[in-house]
Amino acid sequence: MQKLKGIIQYDGTAFAGYQIQPNGRTIQAEIEAALQKMHKGQTVKVTASGRTDAGVHAVGQVIHFTSNLNIPPEGWNRALNAMLSDDIRIADIQYAEAGFHARYDTRGKEYRYKVLNQKDPDLFRRYYSYHVPQKLDVTAIKEACRYLEGEHDFTSFCSARSTVKGDKVRTITKAEIHPEGNDLVFIFRGTGFLYNMVRILVGTLLEIGKGERKPEEIMAMIEAKDRSAAGKTAPPHGLFLWEVFY
Repeated sequence: MQKLKGIIQYDGTAFAGYQIQPNGRTIQAEIEAALQKMHKGQTVKVTASGRTDAGVHAVGQVIHFTSNLNIPPEGWNRALNAMLSDDIRIADIQYAEAGFHARYDTRGKEYRYKVLNQKDPDLFRRYYSYHVPQKLDVTAIKEACRYLEGEHDFTSFCSARSTVKGDKVRTITKAEIHPEGNDLVFIFRGTGFLYNMVRILVGTLLEIGKGERKPEEIMAMIEAKDRSAAGKTAPPHGLFLWEVFY
């Protein structure tokens, strides 16, 4: 048996999320079904760096699985992409060390969230960016981002439905916003993220951009350790799992 590491990309629009669930189409189920065909009906379990919710996209999700097939990496790539639907793509696949684990070896992740900030929505981007028609104060958002960087207890920015055990202390090494015309790209890089954390961060920063909150209120939100202290949760379709670091 040999272990393989793959980088996968997917358009999350038509999926109920990454992880297998009883009702709903999932990325994991489709990749495992393709691998099962390649292994003549044998079940092959796929492990990812983490799950993503319904509607969330990925540019650099990482998976691993083991196989007894002796196929070169380019053969794996061709075979899997030929069997997968058009909204999932194997970007790269390589043999890995036997001890490699896509989830437990993760040192950090980068997420990006895309906002279309203009009066009218764009029909052709409605699944890949969040349309915000109000004028936003990007300078205020940039100031607020600085308060988020560093090690903090992010309880206020974690969904109340989270089942995470242990503390909610995480380190954000980068929190930035990049205006590109009418597009705003939020970039968050950190050692780990809580359930819905990036979407709550974005929702809160957008409220600051609209003038509903002040940048310095971020610190009070962090200190509150209470979900109700932070802003709304931004919708899933603007979110991309961009890269996983090992």
